[in-house]
Amino acid sequence: MTYLDFNALDRMPLEREPYDYLIVENFILPKQFGDVSRDFPNVPGPGSHPPAELNIDGHFAGLMDELQGPAFKEAIERKFDIDLAGRPTMYTVRGFVRARDGEIHTDSKTKLITVLLYMNEGWESDGGRLRVLRSGTDLEDSVAEVPPYGGTLLAFKRSDKSWHGHKPHEGPRRAIQLNWVTSQDVVDREQNRHRFSTRVKKIAGALFGKAG
Repeated sequence: MTYLDFNALDRMPLEREPYDYLIVENFILPKQFGDVSRDFPNVPGPGSHPPAELNIDGHFAGLMDELQGPAFKEAIERKFDIDLAGRPTMYTVRGFVRARDGEIHTDSKTKLITVLLYMNEGWESDGGRLRVLRSGTDLEDSVAEVPPYGGTLLAFKRSDKSWHGHKPHEGPRRAIQLNWVTSQDVVDREQNRHRFSTRVKKIAGALFGKAG
């Protein structure tokens, strides 16, 4: 089964300012989005959660297999004119954000390409809408705002000016982050860090009976 609209990705021009990025709405095919959404894993609170600590199955597992497959990798290589041979991937899942999340940042230097895929079925809040920014100091100085719903894709090449962030929002906000990174050591370190955090949240949830 195909979950992703590769034709839409191929047609979308790469934006060059203020850094290399693209946005594709409905990148998850609308006829598949509902199935993937229903199989979105339960996450034990805010933060980024590694797949090893989640129940990844059904259509969500199918989506992730396609995202980590050769067709998507080759499409990203063509679009960003980058060689990702030998570069491992890692991904995390988010289900909630805190009011303090969304501060302006560029992503770490160990990341080569960042892919964000938004899994919310709609979005009313002014907060939580990721913005592509011209600088690291002004959230209003943006060139684009990403609709955080319906399978929208944001992909960008990480650089020292790949600034992005969003206005505060607190509550449910489903997203997948996938990265191509510099080495397997990065994957191991980051996944272990997120794994520890997720386990702490699971224990807190069991003790206090709530997520987040």
